[in-house]
Amino acid sequence: MARCIIIGGGHAGAQACISLRKEGWTDEIVLISDEHSLPYHRPPLSKNYLLGQVDEKGLLIRPEQAYQKDNITLKLRTRVARIEPALQSVVLQNGERLSYEHLLLCTGSRARKITCSGSELNNVFYIKTLKDIEQLAAQLNTDKQRIVMVGGGYIGLETAAVLNKMGHQITLLEQAPRLLARVTAPFISEFYQQLHQQHGVEIHTNTQVLAFTGEQTVTGVRCKTLTQLDAPEQYFNADLVIVGIGAEINTELAEQAGLLVEQNGIVVNELCQTTDKNIYAAGDCTIGIEHHSGIASRIESVPNALAQAKTAAATICGKHQAVTSVPWFWSDQYDCKIQIAGLNHGYDNTVLRQHSSNSFSLWYLKQGRIIAADCINTAKDFMAAKKIIDKKISLPIDMIGNTDIDLIKQLSGRSQAI
Repeated sequence: MARCIIIGGGHAGAQACISLRKEGWTDEIVLISDEHSLPYHRPPLSKNYLLGQVDEKGLLIRPEQAYQKDNITLKLRTRVARIEPALQSVVLQNGERLSYEHLLLCTGSRARKITCSGSELNNVFYIKTLKDIEQLAAQLNTDKQRIVMVGGGYIGLETAAVLNKMGHQITLLEQAPRLLARVTAPFISEFYQQLHQQHGVEIHTNTQVLAFTGEQTVTGVRCKTLTQLDAPEQYFNADLVIVGIGAEINTELAEQAGLLVEQNGIVVNELCQTTDKNIYAAGDCTIGIEHHSGIASRIESVPNALAQAKTAAATICGKHQAVTSVPWFWSDQYDCKIQIAGLNHGYDNTVLRQHSSNSFSLWYLKQGRIIAADCINTAKDFMAAKKIIDKKISLPIDMIGNTDIDLIKQLSGRSQAI
């Protein structure tokens, strides 16, 4: 009997199990994960789960019975030591060797660790896995605590919003000149800074962490301001620190196996095939040419992980089902939901479509073509943006910014113009 092995128990790995059966794979499927839990939804971890609104069972992508019904062999709490492509086998850390006909890498990423002095102290936490959140939740009590959040990306802002809602005192430190500097335009950065400040979060940008202080448990954070060379050090008291400074991609197994890895991602084609004909990859660990932009991109999002898993499963089953959907992302903070369509790489112009103070969309253009949109509390703009980017529809700039015009209606009957 043939065997398909999936390494990684995140969204991509769980979806691949489902899709392989749907696409007609009747042979053995083995899912290997180093986590103690069945595959679970990651976005609610720092939100609903931390708030106690959902338990571990409620996080599961599928119950255990579903894997049993589909005859999926689960190997949890299991690490792969190496891949042996020439033998078409993987070797587990316990020495067990498993052969495969097809191997799918869904190895994802891990939280990037901070390397400053004191980073090993107790009460320094990261936000990535269920275990991370369980450890953090165990230290949160009903008393108001002083929490320093290091990192002003989406994960840092989402976590800060939840902890603020729980009644804690939040100080957020960001080394870049503005929040979300890597992923969005200054207008969106300013909106989120004001949003958090209005809720009582203290924000410091252009701030570099020098050290965490304390003997066994963290008691504070020493920083310096990057905009002034002779500025005195800053110090923030902390009962605990949370670090959200990005992710490191788990490409070690792929590199050891001799697969092509570039720009911190496993290189795949439109069918999620790697440079080894028997090995595929899906999810955050991959880099490939994004269909709409034509740019080599590593897309860290649940929708992309699911889409790539479906494509990989179809490819394994001998079908051609390239990923062509528009990349999209979302984030929930307080009463604001941002939905992002497309990739804004290389944008040279933006257009604001303002419905109200907390309902608007910012559209990104490159050489006159719409390539992305950040939509805050406006689902209609988000749906319009996805269609425009997918179909390469051209709209006049004054039409994009005019909220009296219904974009969805304007798109009816329009064809490709660029």
